[in-house]
Amino acid sequence: MLNDHVTFRRLAAGTLLIAAPLFQAVAVIVDPGTWGDDREAVSYGYNPALAQTESALYHWSWMLMAVAAIGLVHLTRQRATRLGHVAGAMTVIGYLNLSALLMSDPVEWWLGRHYPPEQAQKILDEMLDLPGVIIGFQLPWAPLGLIGLPLLTVAVWRSGFSGWWVPVTVAVGYLGAFAVDYGPATVVLWIIPVAGLGRLGVKVLRMGDDAWAALYARRGTENAPPPLSAPGSEDLRHAR
Repeated sequence: MLNDHVTFRRLAAGTLLIAAPLFQAVAVIVDPGTWGDDREAVSYGYNPALAQTESALYHWSWMLMAVAAIGLVHLTRQRATRLGHVAGAMTVIGYLNLSALLMSDPVEWWLGRHYPPEQAQKILDEMLDLPGVIIGFQLPWAPLGLIGLPLLTVAVWRSGFSGWWVPVTVAVGYLGAFAVDYGPATVVLWIIPVAGLGRLGVKVLRMGDDAWAALYARRGTENAPPPLSAPGSEDLRHAR
């Protein structure tokens, strides 16, 4: 399988479209801050093991979502290509930056064990408000993923690969989370995209290598005959 670029990329894309949103949904469920104080400096003290588990799950969810986005871009080779390229780039950059910000979690855990919660939060805010941190990791990069992924699923829908309800679930789940405080409502919202993205993943896994490979053809050349070999090329191949 590792030697077959069609099979490997198709299976990787389909699997990650299922796993990445599922990891994020599980992360918000096991996060002690979901059901209590959402400040890491406080919630870590409730259950250090679960706090570390949710942080790792978020990290891998967002890293894998960036890779899965490349698979979604492939589905837009024939239609909605421009939107696919722009939204795909936004998604990859945004989710990688979200993952990088998770390294602040152990800092906040340590601060919470050595300072009162309010002081710990104040110190962390001062660290994250440094210009280099804001420009290099936060704005405008981190929000790009949460905006780019719904747009990318719109491109996939425009390409004819999915129904309209897939981008709706992604937009409602991930953009809707901005409208509520982090907590039980977030659990509901982040479970919704699991259905849409998971359905895409299953469809990719079932589509077969021929259908995936057909997307590599340039638009309008799907049924074109293969290019003729240059004179003497067969002899050169035998000579190697």
